[in-house]
Amino acid sequence: MPSSKKPGPFRSSRHPEPDPVADGQESVWEYPRPPAIEATARLLRVELGGQVVGESARGVRVLETSHPPTYYVPLADCDAALFTEAHGRSFCEWKGVAQYFTVAAGGVVAEAGAWTYTDPSPTFRSIVDHVAFYPSVFSCFVDGEAVRPQPGGFYGGWITSQVAGPCKGEPGTEWW
Repeated sequence: MPSSKKPGPFRSSRHPEPDPVADGQESVWEYPRPPAIEATARLLRVELGGQVVGESARGVRVLETSHPPTYYVPLADCDAALFTEAHGRSFCEWKGVAQYFTVAAGGVVAEAGAWTYTDPSPTFRSIVDHVAFYPSVFSCFVDGEAVRPQPGGFYGGWITSQVAGPCKGEPGTEWW
């Protein structure tokens, strides 16, 4: 009879083994569900094609179990001339309906590479007039550290050296 045990960092098919947490790190497995939102004074910088699209120390981040933080930059701290509304919407069970933007900068076009919530659920009202960016498309930085994108392409989490995983997004993690 074949083993039902999953390979890699998994204890079972439902509970991944969290990575060790070093000093100064946060484990994505300590983040809450439903997600929490908090203001951050960390310097967030987003570039496309070498051009700064947005930069702020007035952002917010959404923290959800198994996900690296998703950072939102105030639209007022972005170059609005680079943004056009993209077609399509998506729905988050926690935040509501997302609207997407295409961003063109530095000779590069990021089709539907950024998003916002114009009328989020009451818990997430603080992300109104903020925009999030896929770090798989943009060059994103937190306090000068280059961000690695959350695996999988669907999610927009920002992985830095201060985040301990494993993070949702790789094939086989959809059940997390």
